[in-house]
Amino acid sequence: MLQLQQVNKTFGKLEVLKDVSIGFDRGQAVAVIGPNGSGKTTLIKSILGMVVPEKGAITFQGQSIRVDPRYRRHIGYMPQIGRYPDNMQVGQLFEMMRDLRRDSASSVDEELIHAYRLEDIFHKSMRTLSGGTRQKVSAALAFLFNPPVMILDEPTAGLDPLSAEILKDKIGREKLRNKLFLITSHVMSDLEELATDVMYLSEGRVVFFKPLESLKAETGEERLGKAIAKIMSSKI
Repeated sequence: MLQLQQVNKTFGKLEVLKDVSIGFDRGQAVAVIGPNGSGKTTLIKSILGMVVPEKGAITFQGQSIRVDPRYRRHIGYMPQIGRYPDNMQVGQLFEMMRDLRRDSASSVDEELIHAYRLEDIFHKSMRTLSGGTRQKVSAALAFLFNPPVMILDEPTAGLDPLSAEILKDKIGREKLRNKLFLITSHVMSDLEELATDVMYLSEGRVVFFKPLESLKAETGEERLGKAIAKIMSSKI
């Protein structure tokens, strides 16, 4: 469904992605893990077309993403920090997105709008919202048009425990609908709940890409953090 072939990206003399070749399919929930500066954000931005690699190819459903930027309508993106116009009201933001995506208006998913009771704050401007409430808005926007691919960057960061559980439950149910999820998070317990596969990046390279259960069986560890630590220590 989504393929990267020998993708390379540099910023000045810094190599951020080095010959990344990997494929993602429907039904997977991939935990994208790695230390700070490993290339996770650049990888995500490359898939979204926000960063253009110098070498390699990225294809979505068999077609290069450079051919037609409309592939992005099939991707829901939840950034770690949502940037929205400060003076725009919450309701206006959702209305604007519906106007921009009229082609998808027949398949909107408003479950998180209702679960987070965002209708109650539609009259409030974005600048007045707390970080956690802005995160709820980002989550609702990411799922709004029912896309087959979801990219979630630190999705539970800033959410209170109940709101985080609502989001994780939503992700779990959407996985069963054969969607593809790419999830970055520093919260290993969240990834253990949500991921089917684990991709570990280090210094711009894919160190391993394994099913979660295979990773646990190979290392003899039940906790994801300990499993990663064991497999990485064996490579030193």
